[in-house]
Amino acid sequence: MDEVPWNRQRLRSNNEWLLLEQLRTAGPSSRAQLARDTGLSKPTVSSALAALQQSGLARERGTVSPERGRTAVLYEPDPTAGYVLGIDIGRANLRAAVADMSGKVLARTDIANRARTATAVADSAVQAAEEVLAAANVTADQVIHAALGSPGVFDPEDGRMHFAVNLPGWGRAGLLDTIRQRLGGPELSVHNDANLAALGEYVFGVGRGSRLFVYVLIGTGLGVGIVSQGELFTGAHGAAGEVGFLPTTFGVPEVDPPRRGALEEAVSAEAVVRAARAQGMTGRLTAKRVFEQARAGHPIAANVVRQEGERVALVVAAVTAVLDPDVIALGGGLGHSADLYLDQVREALARSTPLRPRVASSELGDDAVLLGAIATALRVARPQVFDRRTAH
Repeated sequence: MDEVPWNRQRLRSNNEWLLLEQLRTAGPSSRAQLARDTGLSKPTVSSALAALQQSGLARERGTVSPERGRTAVLYEPDPTAGYVLGIDIGRANLRAAVADMSGKVLARTDIANRARTATAVADSAVQAAEEVLAAANVTADQVIHAALGSPGVFDPEDGRMHFAVNLPGWGRAGLLDTIRQRLGGPELSVHNDANLAALGEYVFGVGRGSRLFVYVLIGTGLGVGIVSQGELFTGAHGAAGEVGFLPTTFGVPEVDPPRRGALEEAVSAEAVVRAARAQGMTGRLTAKRVFEQARAGHPIAANVVRQEGERVALVVAAVTAVLDPDVIALGGGLGHSADLYLDQVREALARSTPLRPRVASSELGDDAVLLGAIATALRVARPQVFDRRTAH
């Protein structure tokens, strides 16, 4: 490979990016502190900060008065340099949020997904995005990147979502392109919901600092997101973590043709309701109600939750044996009640493997996918904003 020729402009750009990232990770800093932390000379820091301010990438953030010496001005990245959009499309709920470059959420919405067709789901997603942008007083052309999460696996070659069995019609050709066009300004990337939840939990929740972090999403469906050394691991075709397709020894009713994988049939929220009815619970049942009844001491509900714990333990044991994670988070709709079966999962792990990952409930709850979408969009948007504003 040919060497990239050295030039003064590239050096200046590298210094500016270095300072901007230092401010983002370390917080507001003075010129002297930046020089110490980065190894750059004070004149270089002063020049780079002036350029970042002129480009709208950095701004002053108050002053600090040391015990000895002169009062110093503090600098921080300018959060208004651009904005990002996150969209979470689930079978039960649809969420959207807009955030600035610091990751601060400026507006969000959370609505029940009552759409009966894929087109209606797409319409609701666009409407939710438009609502949060209006609430944040942000225009579409100010949004640098939008990230959308949903069940299934996105194929960039055909532009479709595959295996989204809980959202009928969601894999139709052209549907995601329609969303892109209607959003107008920002580019849109599409991701598996468990992957985004894993990244959100890694950046903002229980996965912080983990070397290899696994997020198990248990709700309408079943999925696993994997973060290794801070980066999502998605496999050769984007389908890593589709554990719902694993076989299981748990008895589940056969569906012809199969709508989803055997393990997903056994572990999902629908399986909890099915088991509760089979054991005699009556009335309008949901997985949430079964878990609430178990928490209140209902014997049948408690037994159903025990069985669910055994099935989740199977998922955790399989993931542990293959990936050797240091932290596993249980999230999704059924993850809210993971405290009811966490001990059971840990005991099953102790019986089945010498590996001892920390197993915990999600800290982000319902917001994991949405915050993962924001984190993903920021990873794309920050260098793009820098390149646009420093281009000469």
